[in-house]
Amino acid sequence: MRTSFLGIAALALTSTLSAQEAPTGAPSPNAIVETAAKEEWVQIDTDDLIVMTLAPDAKGEPREVVIQLMPAPFSQGWVSNIRTLARAKWYDGISVNRVQDNYVVQWGDPGYDNPESGEMEQKPLPEGLKVMGEEEYFLQSGFRLDEIKVVAGKPIANDSYSEETYFARGFPLASSLDPEKNNGMQHRRSWPVHCYGMVGVGRNYSPDTGSGAELYTVIGHAPRHLDRNIALVGRIISGMEHLSSLPRGTGELGFYTEEEAELRTPILSVRVVSDLAANGTYQERSAVERKYAYEYLSTESETFAKYAEARANRRDPFFIKPAGGADICNIPVPVRTFDYVRYEPLDGPAPEEAETK
Repeated sequence: MRTSFLGIAALALTSTLSAQEAPTGAPSPNAIVETAAKEEWVQIDTDDLIVMTLAPDAKGEPREVVIQLMPAPFSQGWVSNIRTLARAKWYDGISVNRVQDNYVVQWGDPGYDNPESGEMEQKPLPEGLKVMGEEEYFLQSGFRLDEIKVVAGKPIANDSYSEETYFARGFPLASSLDPEKNNGMQHRRSWPVHCYGMVGVGRNYSPDTGSGAELYTVIGHAPRHLDRNIALVGRIISGMEHLSSLPRGTGELGFYTEEEAELRTPILSVRVVSDLAANGTYQERSAVERKYAYEYLSTESETFAKYAEARANRRDPFFIKPAGGADICNIPVPVRTFDYVRYEPLDGPAPEEAETK
């Protein structure tokens, strides 16, 4: 029987580590997050959550991806379109059409902007979608950064693509002085950045900015060169493994070729969670609220500032030398589910409660 050398090495390492006593030292970033007070966590509104149901995997297991939409004031035209498309059930029946290794997974109408689609007919879009200009890829003015950014100093200040990176309202952002308005007033441009798991809008050549019908997520090293060139509309907070593990396409840009059509993963439905929580019986709606009860660690909190510093300068026992800084994308914002309790009835008391009164 052939024995794997890598397997032996892994077992030896595991044995060595298990024989050692864990040294004490500074807390890890995760340990710092665990100390956060309940009031430092921010509940994500169900109107800002999109649930995308993929076809079951090869073993028949269900696959679900949850997306948190970008908060105001960024990308709100595209975010509005995504809600419109979801509520029109336009996304139902589309598919994952492109998986490019160390780059992106893209889903939408197989006939849209797909070099491998041939003469495939495109799915008509619903009416009422907004059309955005390229200036909406970033925020130009009227947004005071000092009011919302976390003061974490060096860990998030160094960046090759901007003058400054920071976190606000739960998302990673960047900013630079506006070269067209730098008249002593210090006008700045701010924009979301392409970190792992961020969701963006597919588009054609400029001046097209995309509608939100074609979406992608980053599955590799952060492609920061896309910042300010494509609209970012949110991030995946659950189910990322269902997209990052898909087979890679061999066509141009990772699209599936005609011969690989069976590799396209069907998307059964895309729904706004608040809509799911508004329909069905009382118990069904309550179950939806409990299932999609997500919250993120406030990026304006004291614990997040400590967490960001710890990510930039690891001092917990495994590490020997602190790095002295971290890329913005190497400080993922903690997101978790929580035990949801409704203190006010959905639309009056639950049926069983009403019968006892």
